[in-house]
Amino acid sequence: MSGYAVKSKLKKYLIGELSLKRMICSILFIYVSLMLFAYFYSPKMIFQNQYCHSYDEKSLPGLLMIPVGNGEHICAKFFEAPGAEYTVLFSHGNATDISDNVSYAEDLNRLGFSVLLYDYRGYGMSSGTPSEARACQDVEAAYRYMLDTLKIPPEKIIAYGQSLGGALAIDLASRHKVAGLVTKSTFATAFKVMIPFPLFPLDRFRSESKIGKVDAPILIVHGTDDKMIGFWHSEELFKAAKEPKRLLILKRAGHDDSEFENDEFKEAIIEFRDSLKFNLLIPFI
Repeated sequence: MSGYAVKSKLKKYLIGELSLKRMICSILFIYVSLMLFAYFYSPKMIFQNQYCHSYDEKSLPGLLMIPVGNGEHICAKFFEAPGAEYTVLFSHGNATDISDNVSYAEDLNRLGFSVLLYDYRGYGMSSGTPSEARACQDVEAAYRYMLDTLKIPPEKIIAYGQSLGGALAIDLASRHKVAGLVTKSTFATAFKVMIPFPLFPLDRFRSESKIGKVDAPILIVHGTDDKMIGFWHSEELFKAAKEPKRLLILKRAGHDDSEFENDEFKEAIIEFRDSLKFNLLIPFI
């Protein structure tokens, strides 16, 4: 048998005859493989957590340990502002912990809000390992702590989330009563951060389908120069949200830029707070 014949036979055995059916099967196999890889590997990309916490009771006194079941707990810190009418439940972004967000709490204190910061499981001094389901349980545990222990009524709680934390704030507000919802630099869904269209039926943190269930005033904030999560994500969230709602696009602001350094934002958050008394927001133009 000639070398050409051997090669042809080997090619036929390994690859088979080229046909429309084989091409379709190959495309489907690649698609399903990519979908499963994205679904099961995505938690490692989403939760780039800090297993070695960067704080302790000495550096950050007054830490709270809130039980979340199965012998696990989340760590939290309450920043009270005297005379504050509303308390913010702050869900931070990825690859940070409570100590990285103290300035957020202090900025909010100065604007007249009390704040509860907390770490998801696997972050900071919280026990366990993170996942989408556990993170949603964690924000709910913090919310329950505010209701049951701090005795803050739900109509005085503002769910506030930055980046990944925005997805958790949306999840909480879609399932429980809150005074209002604020998101900053948040994605429509996790997979759309990489691929800006619904390529896979399986996705993580489907905020664009949850935000329409929120029955509270909503303030959505995003920077035009966000290189990590494009501001069109917030535009999509805004479209899906119910009234009353407001979209604030901050010019030349990046993903990790502090919104509290922007006078336009500070005015907006104060207006948002005052509007909660009437459940009415002035549309952003």
